[in-house]
Amino acid sequence: MTASHAAADSRPNRAVLLTVTCLGQFMVLLDNTIVGAALPDMQHRLHLELTGLQWIVDAYVLLVAMLLLSGGIFADRFGRKRVYLTGVAVFTVASVVCSLAPSLGWLIAGRVLQGIGAAALSPASLALLAAAYPVPQERIKAIGLWAGLSGVGLAAGPVIGGVLTDAFGWPAIFLVNLPIGVVLLLAGLRHLEEARNPNAPALDIPGTALSVLGVGALAYGLIEGGARGWTSPLILGSFTAAVLLLAAFVAVEARRRAPMLPLQLFRERLFTVSNTAMVVVGFALGGSTFFFSQFFVYVQGSSILRAGLQTLPATLAMVIVSPYAGRLAARHGFRIVVTAGLALAGLGLLALGTVHADTGYGNVWWRLAVVGVGFALTMSPLTGAAIQAVSAQEGGLASGISSTTRQIGSVLGVAVLGAVVRGRQSGGASFETGLDGAFLTAGAITLATAVFTGLWLTRTTPAEVAAAPVRSTETPKTTAVDSR
Repeated sequence: MTASHAAADSRPNRAVLLTVTCLGQFMVLLDNTIVGAALPDMQHRLHLELTGLQWIVDAYVLLVAMLLLSGGIFADRFGRKRVYLTGVAVFTVASVVCSLAPSLGWLIAGRVLQGIGAAALSPASLALLAAAYPVPQERIKAIGLWAGLSGVGLAAGPVIGGVLTDAFGWPAIFLVNLPIGVVLLLAGLRHLEEARNPNAPALDIPGTALSVLGVGALAYGLIEGGARGWTSPLILGSFTAAVLLLAAFVAVEARRRAPMLPLQLFRERLFTVSNTAMVVVGFALGGSTFFFSQFFVYVQGSSILRAGLQTLPATLAMVIVSPYAGRLAARHGFRIVVTAGLALAGLGLLALGTVHADTGYGNVWWRLAVVGVGFALTMSPLTGAAIQAVSAQEGGLASGISSTTRQIGSVLGVAVLGAVVRGRQSGGASFETGLDGAFLTAGAITLATAVFTGLWLTRTTPAEVAAAPVRSTETPKTTAVDSR
């Protein structure tokens, strides 16, 4: 058989592989936004306080953030097909557990399992795709298609979540993953080919464990502090444990030959500044979107279905603008685009902090869109800046760290902004006033970060930016592909 015939014969298999990997990532991204639409119904049916809703979101994001870097290495060492299908199976079973959860504890347990599955599924799917397209130009096109098609899940989440929750209740948003997972398992077992990297580094088990426990202890203190009292022994103990665990993590990473987080990368100013800004992006974006549906339902009296539709401007703006962010950075430089995006997002959040129960939707939707456009302009260029700061061999790692820092920021955003709302309410303020305080806090921090990047993000020429492979960090999807 000639090379051309072999290539032609491989196209159907590659088309199936592209479909399977896209659908897997679609399922993960759908879960990112579909849950937000169902939070009010969860609160009503499970009789939850705000802290319970925070744990439903943060339990998932925390595991994704802390296991993301290890997921790509795990796939390389033990087989990308095996890890991908295992991730799909865990995510699917966890979704069923979530849908059947009779209490908050069971729901959080299911969300933890979902996070573990997503942390395996996402990098393995991208690694499979990269291995199937060894020619750089074909790989770039395939990854672009993968990112675009799977990214539809972000925009579809609020709508699908609103429809399913309104018709069947919140368990339906998790059951929607069951048929997708079954199809992926059947198609993957039949059509995916195994691939691995025998030279993959060893797993950093101590670093992974310390990072999960450290950030988890910090999130616990921030989420539970408002309810239990900031000076209670349990909360003070959780903050103390977080400091000790994270200090131990730094010490362990400094001594390991192959750490999950090479600390020497942070000696580069561009890498440090870009990842610091990415934490704030995750903080403000994750923390504010957590409250979008709750604002429309509890403050403005919308139905769950209508609230899901009303949150769309932010998500659609991100989906539409994100593909152009890298091009703008290539033309104008990282600093200009990132600073402008942060300033735009910060102003949009401040504007959201001034809306009230009687504010018409015509005066609300554009504020959501401004927030979405602003953050869309920041994420891809910030990842590109982090990648440019390191060697070519470390590009995949830098991209993964950028995604991880955004996820960590999201964990902290949900925790801190939730604490702001609870703090206002404990002082006698209404939920509406608490939300205003959360949006204003997120906006002020985002604007301060715009000043920070304007002053400290290294000036880059368009030629330098164009030389850097700018990647999107809309999801935890870029960890594995660039390390192949």
